[in-house]
Amino acid sequence: MINFKSIKIREEESMSTSPFDEARKKHWRTLGKTVVKNLASRGFEAVYADTKKEALEEVLKIIPGGASVGIPGSVTIREIGAMEALAERGCPVIHHWDPSLSPEERLQKLQDELLADYFLTSSNAVTQDGMLVNIDGNGNRVSGMAWGKNTLIFVVGMNKLTATIDEAISRTRNTATPPNALRLKLDTPCAKTGHCVDCSSPERVCKALLILERATGGRKSHVIIVGEDLGF
Repeated sequence: MINFKSIKIREEESMSTSPFDEARKKHWRTLGKTVVKNLASRGFEAVYADTKKEALEEVLKIIPGGASVGIPGSVTIREIGAMEALAERGCPVIHHWDPSLSPEERLQKLQDELLADYFLTSSNAVTQDGMLVNIDGNGNRVSGMAWGKNTLIFVVGMNKLTATIDEAISRTRNTATPPNALRLKLDTPCAKTGHCVDCSSPERVCKALLILERATGGRKSHVIIVGEDLGF
């Protein structure tokens, strides 16, 4: 009798180690290192990590034990396990998305995130020539990216890479925003259509657009490019 389950398992194992996957990984590594060089030319302290595990290791190299860390709602940061790892080493982790918070407490958390020793986030898009593009509803996330006395850290999956600035802006609106609206259970047109319609919804989550053409002055800005699909 043919054991189809066994065949499927062997096929899946073969796919996970296929030369095609390895070629894709090598391509991302090669392209990612090019992006890292371009980010460095724009004043960012940039590195490439093959995996989210390596990306977390890079984050922990930067943030010392006991330092406070503000995390403004990033899916990527949660996916790499940063919150748990930082808490284990005694870092106060500040975030505003705890559903038990009152409106007043949430507002305070939003402010406290910006004042933490480290501001740890991702980016909605990164261009091949080293610019970071982000869109925001409250403006708290892009505020922390644009200015601060603290250290800024971006962790960005290669799925967010775009060839041009126009493609990056389009990605923020059409690729990043609709799933975030669904995740937050918002009643926005993009949550229903799957793409931006430039709405006037009171729950619109794309109100402030920030393009970091270069690292801003007065602080260290790190970018960790990761060879995995992370975030939205």
